[in-house]
Amino acid sequence: MKIIDKYIIKKFLGTFFYAISLLIIIVIIFDISENMDSFIKNEAPLWAIVFDYYINFIPYFINLFIFLFTFISVIFFTSKLAGDTEIIAMLSSGISFRRLLLPYLIASLILAVLSFYLGNFLIPETSETRRIFKNNYMEKLTEDRDRNLHIQIEPNTYAYVETFNSKKNSGYKFAIEKYEDQKLIFKLMSDRIEWDTTEMKWIFKNYYIRTIDSAGQRIVKGQEMDTIIPYLLPTDLYKIKEFFEEMDFFELNEFIKKEKRKGSIAYKRYENEKHKRLAGPAAIIILAFIGVALSSRKVRGGIGMHLGIGIALTFSYIFLMQVSTVFSVFGNLHPAIGAWIPNMIFFIIGLYLLQKAPK
Repeated sequence: MKIIDKYIIKKFLGTFFYAISLLIIIVIIFDISENMDSFIKNEAPLWAIVFDYYINFIPYFINLFIFLFTFISVIFFTSKLAGDTEIIAMLSSGISFRRLLLPYLIASLILAVLSFYLGNFLIPETSETRRIFKNNYMEKLTEDRDRNLHIQIEPNTYAYVETFNSKKNSGYKFAIEKYEDQKLIFKLMSDRIEWDTTEMKWIFKNYYIRTIDSAGQRIVKGQEMDTIIPYLLPTDLYKIKEFFEEMDFFELNEFIKKEKRKGSIAYKRYENEKHKRLAGPAAIIILAFIGVALSSRKVRGGIGMHLGIGIALTFSYIFLMQVSTVFSVFGNLHPAIGAWIPNMIFFIIGLYLLQKAPK
C-alpha cells in the first residue's frame, strides 16, 4: 500500500470507531436510565448488569449501526479532505479517481468482515447470556401460546395441545394425527404430556393409540409411555421472543431446514434474517462508495450539505429495508429478494454517483 492508502484507511477507520464509540456510550446511558427501575425492582446484581448485559450489549449495537456510521464516517472525513483541497491535490498528482477508491474498498471490506463475524457468530454467542439476564431481571422472553394450539410437525403430521405450561414443560389434552392421501392412518391421544429434560424425551400419561392400515385398525391403551417425537420439542409449543438471536449462521440454516421439513411457512421469517445477515456486510461496501461519490466534490455547503444528503440516503435505505422485510415475511416476496432489494437499488445509485463524481 502507498502512504496515501494508509492515510485514507486510518482516517476512515479512526473516524468510524470514534463515532461508534460515542454512540455506544450515549445509548448505554439512555438504556440505564430507562431500565434502572427494572434493575432495582428485580434486584439485579451490579456485576451481572455490567458483564452479562452491557458488555454483551456492545457487539449488538455496533452491528446494528455499522452501515449507518460507515456511511457517515466516509462522508465526514472525505468532505473534510475535499474542503481542504486534498482530493484535488491527489487527482492533480496523477492518481486516478478509480485508484483513489482502493483504500476505501480495503477499509470497507475490513468493516464488512467485522459485521459478518459479529452478526453470524459473536452476537449469537453473547446474546445467550444477555437474553438470560433480560429474562431474569427485565422482561419475560418466554410466553405460553393461546389455548388449542395446532402445529404441523412433519409433512402430513399434525400435533394438537389444549394448553402447555413452559415453566413446567407439561401440557394437557395432547394429540398427534398422521395422514396419507388425506386419510387418517395414525392417531395418538394423551390426557397429559411431560418433557423429560434429562433423557430428552416425551412422557405420555393415560394415552390412547389408534393405527389404521389395510388390515384394519388397532387400538392400544396405557397409563404411561416414554417416546421421542422427531421434530417436536417443548419450544415448538410456546413462544420465545426473537430466539433466532441466539443462533449462529449454521444453526440458523439447520433451523430453516427443520421448519421446511415441517411444511411450516414460519421459515420465511428466519430465512429473511439469514439473508439480512449476508446483505448487511455488502451494504457497508455499497454505502461507503456512495459516500465517496457524494463527498469528494468541494461544494459551498461543505460538510453540512454532504452529511444532510448522506443521512437522508441512509434513512431511505433503512426504510426500504423495513418495507421489503414486511413483504418477504408476510407477503409473496422471496426472503432472499426482500433482503437484497435495498442493496440492488443502492448499488445502481452508487454506480450513477461514481460516474458523476469529479475525476
